[in-house]
Amino acid sequence: MRFDLVTLNLVLAIAETRSITRGAEREHLALAAASKRLSDLEARLGVPLFERRARGVEPTEAGRAMVRHIRSLNASLHALESEVVEFAGGVKGHLRIVANLSAIAECLPPDLAAFSRAHPLIRISLEDQSSGEVQAAVAEGRADVGIFVPPLLDNRLSVHRWREGRLCVIVPQGHALAARAALVLDDLLDDDMVGLHSGAAVQEQLQQLAAARGRTLRARLQVRGFDAIAQLVEAGLGIAVLPTAVAERLARLFAIAAVPLDEPWARRDYLIGVRTQEVLPTVVRRFVDVLLASSGHAEADPVTLPH
Repeated sequence: MRFDLVTLNLVLAIAETRSITRGAEREHLALAAASKRLSDLEARLGVPLFERRARGVEPTEAGRAMVRHIRSLNASLHALESEVVEFAGGVKGHLRIVANLSAIAECLPPDLAAFSRAHPLIRISLEDQSSGEVQAAVAEGRADVGIFVPPLLDNRLSVHRWREGRLCVIVPQGHALAARAALVLDDLLDDDMVGLHSGAAVQEQLQQLAAARGRTLRARLQVRGFDAIAQLVEAGLGIAVLPTAVAERLARLFAIAAVPLDEPWARRDYLIGVRTQEVLPTVVRRFVDVLLASSGHAEADPVTLPH
């Protein structure tokens, strides 16, 4: 049995608009012609695709199954077109990336630069958001790729493990904790804490861990940006928990000391998230492949993580 794309897209339009009239208009078909295409298709299939109701139409079980396959087919056709067009003059497009601040400060720039050199015609936009905001932006289609740390909050995402990071504590030089070889959470709870804005993954995690011990995190100052945190710590206004690579870099610029954290939660994964779909857009797939290859996870399948 052969299908033509005009009729298949008409079925999709009717399903999405819940109306034969509006579906026909969307596909630029006369109503009589659209009705005949639909009735001919149903006759060939031997099953109704829609139930006619007073306020419009509703897909039957067969109709819903067909709509799923039509969407998958359209995605494949779009990917096919994108792949072929690449040969005309290089990969082009606009890649929208959102990442949490730790990923941007700790490990994303080299991979982003490598991708940009390999694909100079692709325009890249990058925005920092909290890990929860990153996931929402990708799931809702406001961004193409997200980089964040667990927990996974949205099951509309396909997720890959990318890189591993560690957290440490920064304290002013001369602080009582500066001479310690390593610290645990209980060592931190009597000091004022300088942290990122509410919603940042580290900040949320510290608050939850303190609450589990029956304590309240003394989060006196919250700012946006690691440099600002380091300057406040240098001024003696508190201590802070930062990614180790960032802390060690800041310790060369400010009068602070970076002390390791001996806690299991101090090790964390950076994750790559894309919206779950049958076929990824070419630009997105290439970017994800570059990130996974750089971390030794080339061709890795998406992982399932606890929510």
